[in-house]
Amino acid sequence: MRKPSPRLPFTKGLIGLAFSLVLALAGAAQAGEIVVEKRKMPDMKAMFGQVESRDIVPARTRIGGVLASRSVDEGAFVKAGDVIATVSDEKLALQAQSLDGQLKALQSQLDNANDALKRAKDLLPRGFVTKAAYDQAQTNVDVLQHQIEAMRSQRAVVAQQMSEGNVLAPRDGRVLTVSVIPGSVLLPGESIARIAAGALYLRLSLPERHAALLKLGSQVKLKPRGEDAGTEVATDTLRRGKIVKIYPEIENGRVTADAEMDNLSDYFVGERVQIYAPVGERDVMLIPRAAITTRSGVDYVRVLRPDGPLDVAVVFADSPEPNMVEILTGIAPGDKVQIP
Repeated sequence: MRKPSPRLPFTKGLIGLAFSLVLALAGAAQAGEIVVEKRKMPDMKAMFGQVESRDIVPARTRIGGVLASRSVDEGAFVKAGDVIATVSDEKLALQAQSLDGQLKALQSQLDNANDALKRAKDLLPRGFVTKAAYDQAQTNVDVLQHQIEAMRSQRAVVAQQMSEGNVLAPRDGRVLTVSVIPGSVLLPGESIARIAAGALYLRLSLPERHAALLKLGSQVKLKPRGEDAGTEVATDTLRRGKIVKIYPEIENGRVTADAEMDNLSDYFVGERVQIYAPVGERDVMLIPRAAITTRSGVDYVRVLRPDGPLDVAVVFADSPEPNMVEILTGIAPGDKVQIP
């Protein structure tokens, strides 16, 4: 018969030591306890807001005429100074041709006057021309030069009017509407397009009973697009912003407020969206989500009592704070909850 190994008792000792170490680590892995307390939290009310633009500016014509061309449509992004349309007026072209002809005529007269002045200047020392005739020739040259300068100024005015036929975008932004088509007759100052030039924000309209509860700087949350009004969504999917302006006038029983929020450029101006806005404060009991255990479809928390721990059924809801839940019923303030 084979004799047992003399190392077996030593091996059993190692196994026992390892088992004791595992139990010790398991006990150390257990977290402590928390005392349930009530705290103040903003009472968020679901409502609808509307996306608006800070500035909506019209692109207007500077001269009257016929719309010759249009280079933008609704939804296009434009830069300040971009040509979005061209207005033509045939009368300006005819005026320019007339002024060009008059300039040529005056230039010919000036050339003749300069020749006459040169001859008078050469003949004056010899006595063949009087001083009065020389002065008259000089005057004719000066008059024609001034007439040419005035005619050139008139020609520059007509050229400026022709250049003002280009309708320019007044600001950077997105084109909301284009109200005319090529061939339309336009008057000076008539609007060609409307441009959303400012940053987008949310316009809120709340019942007047919440007017006294609104505060500047309060946080608002935007629900993702495409979600039904009655469905709950994860807290981390909500966009966050804050109220920056509260209007002092109540109209039709509602108070108006503005909320700023980043990354609204993909929304339509005038789009209605669902948001959550604070309309006061309420007392809540929050505990870590890790303290909740579910068995057979029922949620429990372990409450530490003097006579021993007890699993208590609770009803909870999601909380805006990460990794926390709001206890609606089941435990009371002052209870000690164990966190496994």
